[in-house]
Amino acid sequence: MAASTYEKPDAWSIKAKKEGYPARSVYKLEEIDKKFNILKPGYRILDIGAAPGSWSLWVLRRLGAAGFLAAVDLQPLGIHPAQDNFFFWQGNLYDETTRVAIAERGPYHVVLSDAAPATSGNSGLDTDRSEAIVEAVLDYADAMLKTGGSVIVKLFMGGGQRDILDRMKASYTTARAYKPAACRSVSFETYLIGLGKKPAAPRA
Repeated sequence: MAASTYEKPDAWSIKAKKEGYPARSVYKLEEIDKKFNILKPGYRILDIGAAPGSWSLWVLRRLGAAGFLAAVDLQPLGIHPAQDNFFFWQGNLYDETTRVAIAERGPYHVVLSDAAPATSGNSGLDTDRSEAIVEAVLDYADAMLKTGGSVIVKLFMGGGQRDILDRMKASYTTARAYKPAACRSVSFETYLIGLGKKPAAPRA
């Protein structure tokens, strides 16, 4: 669920094409994982806003035959892995049918999201829409992550990141923003990372 604006290929884009990835965004995930050591063999992973499929393809290559990946997006993927440990659901993140289909294949060790709204040119509107997606991803993580699990989610920086990080700090032992080197220098995107999901509070 990536923004649809055309961007001139750079070194990262050329590298992605050579290595068989649909988009340069794969190297953002690779750097985050190297720094924070999030993905491990045997994990169950959820990729939200997965199209065109670079993050999903990288995860599958990393997992090999071990573990499991579920992916969801409104758009079809640009990859077609014929692997038993992969499930793709094409649908709206906010639909109950989507939530049920994804929940049935959890719980997960990691929730990933490189989702972004189609940019409008209005930075305030774009950041509001991005924040809404982040909140929805965190709702999925709250409901479907195992205790001790992690979340990685893209955010267009605006006025709401502090409140979102405060929400994450209440749910994770570590919550912080991180901007990988593969992000374009003019981009106002960053990634919010939550590590060590805390146990759910007992119901009153």
